Amino acid sequence: MFFRPPYPQTRMRRLRRHPYLRTLVQETHLTPQQLIQPLFVAANDELAQNSDPALPALRRLTLTQLATTVKDLSALGITAVAIFPVIEHSHKSDDGREAYNAKGLVPQAIATIKNSTPDLQIITDVALDPFTSHGQDGITDKKNNILNEDTIAALTRQAVCYADAGADIVAPSDMMDGRIGAIRNALDDHHHFHTVILTYAAKYASDYYYPFRQALGSAERLGSADKKTYQMNIRNSDEALHECALDLQEGADILMVKPAMPCLDIIHRVKKTFQVPVFAYQVSGEYAMHSAAFHRQWLNKETIILESLISIKRAGSDAILSYFAREAAELLQ
Repeated sequence: MFFRPPYPQTRMRRLRRHPYLRTLVQETHLTPQQLIQPLFVAANDELAQNSDPALPALRRLTLTQLATTVKDLSALGITAVAIFPVIEHSHKSDDGREAYNAKGLVPQAIATIKNSTPDLQIITDVALDPFTSHGQDGITDKKNNILNEDTIAALTRQAVCYADAGADIVAPSDMMDGRIGAIRNALDDHHHFHTVILTYAAKYASDYYYPFRQALGSAERLGSADKKTYQMNIRNSDEALHECALDLQEGADILMVKPAMPCLDIIHRVKKTFQVPVFAYQVSGEYAMHSAAFHRQWLNKETIILESLISIKRAGSDAILSYFAREAAELLQ
């Protein structure tokens, strides 16, 4: 007579026994098409050479290098890039007027990408910090207070400038109150009805951004000042939902949560609450932290890159801006 041992009938390990079974039943999928590579574009060769060799994904590219880079990214299956300009100090000003120069660096970068890789989607950051002499995302008064309405007036001109140049998606990252509605109206007034707004809706005031600010050239200008009067308090969760609701009401198409890994709970709440496209930004500090561990051989680079990105996807993000996008796409081939 057959004797059945008193083991449970439900064995969770059955579906983990073989790689093909694990793949067949996996719940979270990551593809190169869900990855967005941030790129820093330098105004000249001297600025491009002033990059941190320890963080290669933060290096500054000339326009010539940009054309080659985007071709390589497209060949890996990446379908979108985010452009961040590194501006000469002589072109920075208190009001950041270079942000809406139709012949400026960002319009030049857009044209370079469109000529090199026409099908690649271009996301342009809409904020004044690369262009201001003080490193803040907005225009300030004599007491260094951020002027909300004055800043919005500049941001609308910036967004229209980039849309005129051919940007597919504009991404306001400034966190001014009411800027999404103003930008949507300005885009529509200029017949950019199909330009997508990706809003940094839940952007926390975080020190994880520091390597980005160094690469952008705004860290030294910002000095000991901070951005806590407009970026969110890292201790708040409900406030993120309020911000997202306002931006959707004003016409945003996609919501962004930043930074990613410290805010996995926020990504989950935003996706579950609104059921709209949600992106997350695995920021420069996350990239630098992982890169340091890889350099010291404390962590395995190939597995950790994918594990970190999959955790962000699992939380609810539909796409991820990441400095590991290129390497992740190579691993996913």
